[in-house]
Amino acid sequence: MKKLKASLLMVIPSLFVINVAMAGTPVVDKKERHQKARIVQGVKSGELTRKETKRMVRGQKQLHRMERRAKSDGVVTKKERVKLNRKANKESRKIFRNKHDKQKRPKARKH
Repeated sequence: MKKLKASLLMVIPSLFVINVAMAGTPVVDKKERHQKARIVQGVKSGELTRKETKRMVRGQKQLHRMERRAKSDGVVTKKERVKLNRKANKESRKIFRNKHDKQKRPKARKH
């Protein structure tokens, strides 16, 4: 009986870890990584101004915060997943619009 209780005590925490792992959002994670790379590339090329970059980073932080909240209970429901994907898509459109507008970051002056 003691061995059974001991083995149950070892299994229960591992079930929690598995549950948290199942709460993953690989699609949103991939979108976040891709969007971050797009923002960095936009800054390097001068396609994004400082103000635009600041807004893009803020949007990515909001998305990440939403994702953390959705994962906090260990289960990401279908409704939460749809909400996260919509937010990621919205941020992606913002990045595209800002990278392709007429505004450019001014070149640094050489002394």
